Parts: sequence; structure tokens; C-alpha cells
Amino acid sequence: SREGLECSLHMEPGYVGKGMLTGVVAGAVFASPSVGSVLAAIRAVAQAGAAGILLIVKNYTGDRLNFGMALERARAEGADVRMVVVGDDCAFATPGKAGRRGICGTVLIHKVAGALAEAGASLDEIEKKVTAAAKVMGTLGLSLSPCSIPGSKPSFQLAEDEMELGLGIHGEAGVRRMKVLPADKAVETMLKHMTDQSNASHLSLTPGSSVVLVVNNLGGLSCLEMGIVAGAAVRSLENRGIRIARALVGSFMTALEMAGVSLTLMLVDEELVRLIDAKTTAMAWPNILAGPVTTRREEVPAPIEGPRKLQEETGTGPGTARVERVLQRVCSTLLDMQDKLNELDRGAGDGDCGHTHARAAQAIQEWMRSRPPPAAPAQLLSALADVLLEQMGGSSGVLYGLFLTAAARSLRGRSDFPAWADAMDAGIEAMQRYGGAAPGDRTMLDSLFAATQALHSLRSPGADPLQVLAAAVQRAEAAAEATRHMEAGAGRASYIRSSRLEQPDPGAVAVAAVLGAVLRQLQLQR
Repeated sequence: SREGLECSLHMEPGYVGKGMLTGVVAGAVFASPSVGSVLAAIRAVAQAGAAGILLIVKNYTGDRLNFGMALERARAEGADVRMVVVGDDCAFATPGKAGRRGICGTVLIHKVAGALAEAGASLDEIEKKVTAAAKVMGTLGLSLSPCSIPGSKPSFQLAEDEMELGLGIHGEAGVRRMKVLPADKAVETMLKHMTDQSNASHLSLTPGSSVVLVVNNLGGLSCLEMGIVAGAAVRSLENRGIRIARALVGSFMTALEMAGVSLTLMLVDEELVRLIDAKTTAMAWPNILAGPVTTRREEVPAPIEGPRKLQEETGTGPGTARVERVLQRVCSTLLDMQDKLNELDRGAGDGDCGHTHARAAQAIQEWMRSRPPPAAPAQLLSALADVLLEQMGGSSGVLYGLFLTAAARSLRGRSDFPAWADAMDAGIEAMQRYGGAAPGDRTMLDSLFAATQALHSLRSPGADPLQVLAAAVQRAEAAAEATRHMEAGAGRASYIRSSRLEQPDPGAVAVAAVLGAVLRQLQLQR
């Protein structure tokens, strides 16, 4: 019968399965298992008929001692046992006597060893090949927080604006503390440290090299954050001319709840890639695409623009200048209210109403810098609808877009004051038709509907438009405040118990503020 591989390791039960590990030995949290536990696992595997046993051990003193002692005792009993010690940490420029720590790269060694064993390789061959693979691999961690062993205090302290580089998987602090960086810069800092030739534990990468990339969640990051880091890593490696043969993203070796990530790179040839791709039943190993991540393609050409739409036409003159001043006032008002709207939204939604409206304001400002806004009402509202639908995001962006699009359609060919009342009605009707909300449902519609009712006075002959608008603003502000006492009937707030909705609806407050900003600027320009 062929000589097979049986692996025994601590801490990774998810990697037990055909094509990977045969067994694991667990110690206490962040502690090596005892000699007795390791020896019991070796005996169990040997008694099951293993032709040979390979211990894959991370380079920590306690692990080397306990696994090494168990190995010696097992050999004395006649078992053919070998041990590979993995040290893939790139943190220390001058590693001490203990050497480089074994961290997430060890998972790739599990996979390579298991695949070789499943293919029938001898124990000598497996030991030789995994030892070689471990020498062309590097890992570095980065975290925004420490971790805590249950019942204990955090392993180290970090300020809210700090991040730790080069930390291990047992909660120990790293080699460098720095200010929080954006994901792209943080990843670039990690890769620069990992490949710095003045660093004795660096990984040598040259353009044209082929690697397997592992983006590992240290425990507390979201899938969204992991995707952002992975994207940044792929871009940074591609910019260095590195070919990413495979990329793995997920939680492979965690440190409890640590809000951090580690990057592992293994230089690979075709054989190593085949071993990484080999099938396994281990539940913690991901189903990865059998193809390179680096697939630079020519950019898809932008679609050819059709004839310019009516709302895209711009002009200059007094009307355009007045419109621009009004819009600037609206934008500055929304930007100033960002924190207030976010705070109001935390009790009823996801706390991003201020961010959403600030994004709209910034988009409008950018649009005005690129071209003068049209002075014609229909063109102006239609253009604003396009900007908000494309840039604002969320349900608010769609609702504002619906309102402005319908209002613009109603204003085509008209500029009289009664036309504005008709336009408001058209916008309200579109919002209700597609949004499903009604006045009294504790939404932005409450303020808008109240203002629209007041603006009906524009249909009266001789009505002063600014006085009518001032009344509309008062009605909108009162309606926004009244939402404080309403039970939400639509939107995300409808999922929250009414007893917890103690503040006015942020969308209604934002609408009243926009109308108020329009009024104040028009009063100044009168």
C-alpha cells in the first residue's frame, strides 16, 4: 500500500478532511497543547494505519517544545514521525533567537502537504516539498484593535486613530504603531515592509513573479472591509508586476475579535498551484476559482453619447448666476447639517442620512464647477435629477430623483408661478406612486407634502411668491417636527418600535432645511 501523510496540528479543526489534515490537537486559548495531548493524537493516527505522520507546527517556543517532545516519544514507540516548523512572519527586521513566528501562511502548508499525501507522495517527498514551500512565503498582520482572552483585559492598547503593524495571532503587539491609513495606503505599507530587502525576514518579489495571495481576517472585520483590502492588495501587486495565480479571502487564522487583517504571499510554480487547487473536504478551505486573479484586460470603451438632451444645455447670464447662488446655499446648508442628520438617523435607520445628503451636496457642487446650471426651470430640475440619481445613492436619491423628474416634466414650456404649484403636485404624486409612503408615515414626504399644500397659493392671482414660499417653509418645518410623534409607516424606520423613535425624521428635517435655504437666498436676491 502507498505511504500516506497524516497531519496533526493544534488550533485548526476546520482544516481536517480528505486532501488536507487528518487531525488537530487543541490547547487552551493562545496556548500550546500538552505533550500528552499531542502524543495521544499521534498514537490515534498511527493505530489507524498511517504509513507516516507529519507534524506541521507554527514557530512558537511552546509549540516546538510540546510537539517536539511528543515526536521523540512517538519515535521511541516505533512511529515514523517528522516535523515541519513554519515561520512566515515578515514583521521583524532582525528576528531574534526564536526566529520568525508561524502565522497564517501555515494554512497554505496544510493544503500543500495534504494534497501531496492524497496524491500518494512519500513522507520524505512531502517533508522536502513543504519545507521548500515554507521558505518562499511571507505574512504580515495589521490591526485597528487588540483582542481579549475571555475574562481578561485587552492584550494591548490602541488609540482610535492608530493601527498596529506586524502583530501576531496570539494578541501580542506588533513592531510599529502608526496613524490610521486608507486601505490602499495601509496595504501598500504592508507590502513595502514585507518586501523590504533591509528586512532580514523579507520575501523577495520581482516583477513577473507568480504568487498565491491570502487576505486573512484576524477576527473582527466585515466582509465589506475584507473585500476592500483584497482589492487594494490585488491592485498594489499588479502595479509591481506580480502575477496573482490565486487569491483567497476570508477567516483562515483568527485572533479572537481582533479588527485586523494579514496578507500572505507564497511564491508558486505550476506544481504548487495544482496542489493549492486540489480538492479537499476540509470545511474551512474555500472553493476558489481555478484561474489567475491577474487578468488585465483592455478597458471597455465608453458608450458613444447620443444627441445632447435638453436638460444638458447650459447658459450664462443673470438667471444662471441666481440659480447657482441658490444651489450653493442649499449645498452649504446640507453639508453643515451632516452630523445632525446622521444623529437623527441613528435612532431610526442606519445613521447615514447626513452622509447621503452631504454626498448629494458635493455632487451638485462638482456639477456646477463643470458647467453653469441652466436657468430654465424644467432643464434645471431635470439636470439635478440626473445628478442625484447618479451620485446621491440610497432610497433618498431615488425619491428626490422621482420628484424632480416629474416636476420637470410638468414645468416644460412654463415658467409662471402657478406652474410651480403644479410641478410640486406632480412630484408628490410620483413619490407616492413608486415609494409607497403617504403623509403621516413619518418620512421626508411629510415635510414636502405640507410645503406643497402651502404652495398651492401660487395659483391665486396677485400672490407674492416669496410670502407663499415663506409660509411653505414654516409648514414644512412644523411637519418635520411633528414626525417626532408619528409612528413610522414606511421606510427603514417602520421596522423600529415607535417607543424608540424619539426624534423627528431626518429626511423630513432635510427637506425643510432645503426649502429654508432656497427661501433665505431668494430673499437676499430680491
